[in-house]
Amino acid sequence: MRSQPNSPPNSPPLGAQRDWIWRGYQIRYTYLRSPQAKANAIPLIFLHGFGSSLGQWRFNLRPISEYHTVYALDFLGFGASEKASANYRVSLWAELVYDFWRSFIAKPAVIIGHSLGALIALTTVATYPKMAQGLVMLTLPDPQPRQPPAWARAIEQFFSSPLLLWPLFKIVRQPGLLRVVLRKIYQNPELVDDELVELFANPAQDQGALQVFYRLSLTRSDPEYSPILKDLLPGLTLPILLLWGEADQIVPFRSAVQLSNLNPNIQLLTIPNAGHVVYDENPEFVNQSILDWVERAIE
Repeated sequence: MRSQPNSPPNSPPLGAQRDWIWRGYQIRYTYLRSPQAKANAIPLIFLHGFGSSLGQWRFNLRPISEYHTVYALDFLGFGASEKASANYRVSLWAELVYDFWRSFIAKPAVIIGHSLGALIALTTVATYPKMAQGLVMLTLPDPQPRQPPAWARAIEQFFSSPLLLWPLFKIVRQPGLLRVVLRKIYQNPELVDDELVELFANPAQDQGALQVFYRLSLTRSDPEYSPILKDLLPGLTLPILLLWGEADQIVPFRSAVQLSNLNPNIQLLTIPNAGHVVYDENPEFVNQSILDWVERAIE
């Protein structure tokens, strides 16, 4: 049986949302086109972070669509896309992004990703270079820290049992707890409103959400979960914009300097008084920075 994804009941649709069948799975996506955009304007694809959805771009898509056609999608297992029993890997999501681009855009675009979305964007353009004219990453996590010893991995596997995960999952998907966690992540806790909490809470109620939670708990500790950043970044020849909040406590700012040294095409732009969710904490700055960079570095 297909899962029936929930959507925030009090939020207006963000663009022209549609469902697309990819490899038999239902995928939610949206697009916004503006009659004011130039005919030759480069299309932009937005990729959300871990546990989030296309709704995270609520303050970004509409302003940027005044100048470019913008697209965003929910990764398989997240948002309003199907909660499938799939082998979740960064490479799987990269194939999804490439097939989406090939089906709906089919001309070089700028790929924009946040956190996990940035890692997927990087993997996608490295694997399918013809699809991108530019890459924008809002923080870039290292998916493969030093692997723990075998005994630690065995314990991790034990605590990944569905029987043990179910009570934990029931707790972490509660809106009240999600609100507390989000307020810890945001530099300005006042930005954590009901709409934002719903964006994270509602998909966790979908049929199959626990299965996704279980599978992700297994694969994220797998060495095959993601390519290695140091293998991907140096080989890219396209323009790259790296945006990073100086107060990021999830992926500390020191990583930004280290990563920017791996490729001379990277322009690092720091955002003071912003943390991990820079797109939401300072959307005006982020939106204008992306628009200016696309015009200057690509168009």
